[in-house]
Amino acid sequence: MKRLRALLCGAATAALATAGLAAFAAQQASGASADATALSNRWYAAAPYLMPHDNNPPDAGAIMDATGLKAFQLAFILAPNGGGCSPTWDGTSPVSSDTAVTSVINAIRAKGGDVSVSIGGYGGTKLGQTCSDAASTAAAYQQVITKYQLKAIDFDLEEPEYENTAAIAHEIGAAKILQQNNPGLYVSVTTAGTADGTGWFGKQMLNEAKSQGFTPNNFSIMPFDGGFNGAAAQTSALTNFNSILQSTFGWDAATAYAHEGFSGMNGRSDTGEYFRQADFQTVLDYATSHHMDRFTFWSLNRDRQCTPPDNNGQTSGTCSSVAQSDWDFAKYSVKFAGVTPPTTTPPTTPPPSGSCTAAAWSSSAVYTAGNTVSYGGHTWKAKWWTQNETPGTTGEWGVWQDLGAC
Repeated sequence: MKRLRALLCGAATAALATAGLAAFAAQQASGASADATALSNRWYAAAPYLMPHDNNPPDAGAIMDATGLKAFQLAFILAPNGGGCSPTWDGTSPVSSDTAVTSVINAIRAKGGDVSVSIGGYGGTKLGQTCSDAASTAAAYQQVITKYQLKAIDFDLEEPEYENTAAIAHEIGAAKILQQNNPGLYVSVTTAGTADGTGWFGKQMLNEAKSQGFTPNNFSIMPFDGGFNGAAAQTSALTNFNSILQSTFGWDAATAYAHEGFSGMNGRSDTGEYFRQADFQTVLDYATSHHMDRFTFWSLNRDRQCTPPDNNGQTSGTCSSVAQSDWDFAKYSVKFAGVTPPTTTPPTTPPPSGSCTAAAWSSSAVYTAGNTVSYGGHTWKAKWWTQNETPGTTGEWGVWQDLGAC
């Protein structure tokens, strides 16, 4: 994500929230476990970005107390600045020896929340560029998942990595491997937004996902820093992106929206666009009315008022450059998480499968594209990754293709 990373991170403080450090020390003293309490996918889909090392990181616990927010998108995992295929925070802090981010995560979980971790972002060297293939890229990211006991992960694929076809193939391949090896893992893929939805490189990334048979929980675009200004331009881009998802994957509009996400920028963007609270409300209304899967923004570090409020017409990594109260924009994430997505309750006992030869469908099993199951006397083939979506039940976006009676 462009979001001032290259311009401002060097000047930002590396201090972490005092509450997080205290919670970590207390936990280590008591021997308590850092096991994650998994939230609903709706919360992981609503998690705003937070840089725990840079841009004057706010106290996550204070935000939770003030807003009811439960989930945070921690950014960013990169390759080491000196090269190599091991995960670091911001290219400088090895995940293997980290205690500082661990303390922040523990403090969030101690208050009933959880985190997703974001890979990539704007600038820096990504692991997809330095690891030799998808398997080694996935192994590096698995270290992050294992260390922090993650239930969600975000692939932020943009400049300059998404111009490198081999790197994107590694990232998409890694995402597919992680999805398969970590059942229930919530996977989001975030990329640049344009007025047409996404640009040439974004479309190439979608085509790579299609060619590998990979479908994440959502593909999110970032409609800012590209000639946008206000909600109308953003919702238009989301509509156009929905058409791109339909044409790429052969989905209908509802299925595409169910796999579509929005990642905005609060306040003044890098290029001088403005997105105020009213704009966030408009996009939120669009996202919920179209049953979109994700609504997030960059960033909580900026979800505070500058002094003066307009920051003299400048963009900041630590405040929004618009008039606001602290955490105004986080409240839209809370609203999104509180909206109940459309669901259909499957029958408690599946109908008998008769003489079907495929294994019976199981609500707890994870299926990927091409897997077949038997259910209700028919054979069904999965079109993409799925879990606990009953074959033939309406309202579930058509993940199962009916191959006919056994």
